This record gives sequence, C-alpha cells and structure tokens, in this order.
Amino acid sequence: MDISLGTGGYHFIVYNYSFRNDYKCQGHIMKLRYTPFQMRCFTAEEKNTQYEDVFNKFDTLNKSIVIVGTLHSMVGPIAAMLKYLMPSINITYIMTDGGALPIYLSSNIRELKKKELIDNTITIGHAFGGDMECINIYSGLIAAKHIFKDDVTIVAMGPGIVGTGTKYGFSGIEQGQIIDAVNNLDGTSITVPRISFSDTRQRHRGISHHTITNLTNIMCTKTNLVLPYLKFKKRKIIKKQIIYNEIHKKHNVLYENGKDINEILDRYDLNITTMGRNFEKDKEYFFSLGAVGRWVIHFMNCHKTNTTLQKTSK
Repeated sequence: MDISLGTGGYHFIVYNYSFRNDYKCQGHIMKLRYTPFQMRCFTAEEKNTQYEDVFNKFDTLNKSIVIVGTLHSMVGPIAAMLKYLMPSINITYIMTDGGALPIYLSSNIRELKKKELIDNTITIGHAFGGDMECINIYSGLIAAKHIFKDDVTIVAMGPGIVGTGTKYGFSGIEQGQIIDAVNNLDGTSITVPRISFSDTRQRHRGISHHTITNLTNIMCTKTNLVLPYLKFKKRKIIKKQIIYNEIHKKHNVLYENGKDINEILDRYDLNITTMGRNFEKDKEYFFSLGAVGRWVIHFMNCHKTNTTLQKTSK
C-alpha cells in the first residue's frame, strides 16, 4: 500500500481473517518499524502527555540502583532475593530488544508479576508489551525512576540471547552499553556476571567471555561487579580471570554470599533454568544471582543508615 510515508513509501499489511480486533491503538511511535508486523505504541516520551515534563526536566537518577544482566533467566532469581530480603521494595524490569521482542513470550515474567516479585515492566527499543513502552534505554531508565518511582531497576533482554562464539558477536554486548547509560545518567550500576562451571563450552566456564568482553572492551565507565563466594578451586579460577584481564583495575570487584538462592526460589515456587539447566545442574550461576540481590540490599541498608546519620548530625 502506497501511503507516502517518506521513508521507503511502503506499508506492508498482514491480516488474520479468523481474528477480529477492534482495539484502537494510541500513540504515534511505531515498533517493529517497516515490517509487516509494525504496530503503533504509546510511549512515555511522547509530547503533550502527562509524562512530557518528566523527560524534559530530568536531571539525574540520583544514584538509583540499576542491575544489568545479559540472560533473561537472571531476572527471576535476582528479583526473588531482593523481595525476600526487603518485601516492600519496588522493582521495575526493563526488557530490551536483544532477545525476544514480545514480553508476552516470557512465562517467567508473567509468573514474577503474578507473585508480585516484579512490580512494573518497561519494554524498550522494538521490544513491546510492557506496562509502559519507551523508545530507548535512557528514557526507560528515567521512566522507571521518575514515573514508576522504583527502588531498583533490573535490565535484561527477553528470552533468547544471540551468540556466535566470536568475541563481539553476541547480543548480550548491550550490557556494556547499558552500564554506560546508567552511569551517564548518574545512577549506581551493578553488573551481573555470567558464571558457570557446568557449561561444556570453554568460553563460558568460570566468568563467561561475554561478561569479560563487556567489562574490558565495551564499558567506558566504572561499574560494580558483584561475585559470589565459591569453593576454593572455583574461586581461584575466577580470581585468575579477574587479574589476567585487569578487571579489578577498571571496576569495583565485590563479593557476597548467594548460596541460599535455592531456598528462596523454592519459597516462591520458581522453577527457573538457564540454558536448560536448573539450580542443581548449574549452582554457581544461581549463586551469582543470589549474591547480586543480597549485595544490593546490603548497599541500600547501608546507604539509608548513612543518610540518617547525616541528617541527625545536621
């Protein structure tokens, strides 16, 4: 159909004759642009809306905590640990377009929302279907903090990371770019490491080459890397990777206990797997996620204490 769009000039339509939908989409931002499946979305950034001033007057994330992962399976265990340790915490999940695009495809997110382990969802880029739509990671982070008023934001792609085995050929490379975005907006960035001693691929044993590449070659700013306490031999391998790649010279390398993550997953009846492996088959992966969640709560508690002491001293 020729509708003089200006860019290409064509609009492709796919119509399902067996399905009738009278829903009238609002907004003027198109996702899945110039494909037969493009759709009109109302994004938070649009002009002449109740949120316009939020973006125009934005100044800072004010050190708000943003946890950035690579795999979709990281979201659930981290959220569960956060909620277990601080039930009142307000968590927003931002789903990027590095994996699946419809958030509806994630049974994990449906379950986490149903069990109130995640409070809000935002889909950015060409990902769609969240409680709120945003155009990019910057506006998504602003919306999470200043519209949803969250305490912690978790950012990760939807199901289905893309990888080729080459150094830069994986969609999880977005982690490095997102960390820089968080720091550019004056947030507190937490990098979730991908750690495994069960993956048969050597490049993913210990700290995955994905995480190492992001920390060493992609991130231009300093982040907080939280690692789990592990048994001596495995801890030694992790430490060797950190030193060999000089990660400790560029970033804050922190350690926390995440070994009770399995009990917490059981408490919320969550059956989460990574690359088809559950907790019993890939314990160190899940220990890493538990450690991230526990460290964040410790950080928040210490920050609240320090703030209270500063106010008292004044």
